Amino acid sequence: MSKGQSNLRIAFAGDRDIGVAVLRRILADEVKPLALLVSDPAKASHADELTRMCSFLPPERILVGSQFRQPSGIELLRGLDLDYVIGVHFPYVVPPEVLSLPRQGVLNLHPAFLPYNRGWHTPSWAILEDTPIGATLHFMDEGVDTGDIVHQKRIEISPGHTANSLYGELKELELTVFEEAWPRLLAGDYKRQRQDPSAGSEHKRKDLFQPDIQQIDLDATVKASDLLRTLRALTTNQVNEAAYFEAKGNRYRVQLLLHEE
Repeated sequence: MSKGQSNLRIAFAGDRDIGVAVLRRILADEVKPLALLVSDPAKASHADELTRMCSFLPPERILVGSQFRQPSGIELLRGLDLDYVIGVHFPYVVPPEVLSLPRQGVLNLHPAFLPYNRGWHTPSWAILEDTPIGATLHFMDEGVDTGDIVHQKRIEISPGHTANSLYGELKELELTVFEEAWPRLLAGDYKRQRQDPSAGSEHKRKDLFQPDIQQIDLDATVKASDLLRTLRALTTNQVNEAAYFEAKGNRYRVQLLLHEE
């Protein structure tokens, strides 16, 4: 551990297994968050595990759901004199009042090769639109994934990728991106790469659920490669995100199971 490393003042905001992995990496360097921000129970998958990992924190420094952007939560964070807030799959909009609190800024780990695929369902849109995909650590601003890039890496999409299998690889890549950037964040010698807000692509959560994306027209003539691309892109871990067709008054969801030989 480098000199002064344990003096870094951070809050951690996260969820999912990748959030657990990143927090574990931070704690391995004896950097203990001064506050923990977790999702509320309706959204959370790993809030309990993250909370256990931060058992050294007093209860008032564990902010659940939107508490971090309420006046009391903002005041608590302001009083901690933070260098960074580090966000990993934290599903909340961070208001300007919080973005301005840390000296260095609020970081976000995003499963996309920014500026492509800002927003939601990044593996699906990368397959559907044949756009670059990877993982990016960037500072947050008031836009959607438009802040300055600290570090990023890209991977190639294979014909055997579904959105679900690609997402698994992206989470592994996110950890690699964070681990490579972490020493520079500790030392304060990182560089910021500005994004062009007019470049790349952005998608809202609702975009994937539009009928022109999900519905298969059984009477349409399409190339097999185009149909397969749609099915791969919509094979996630959520069946309601899958492609569907309708027949005899019923709706049928379609997911792919691919094996490489």
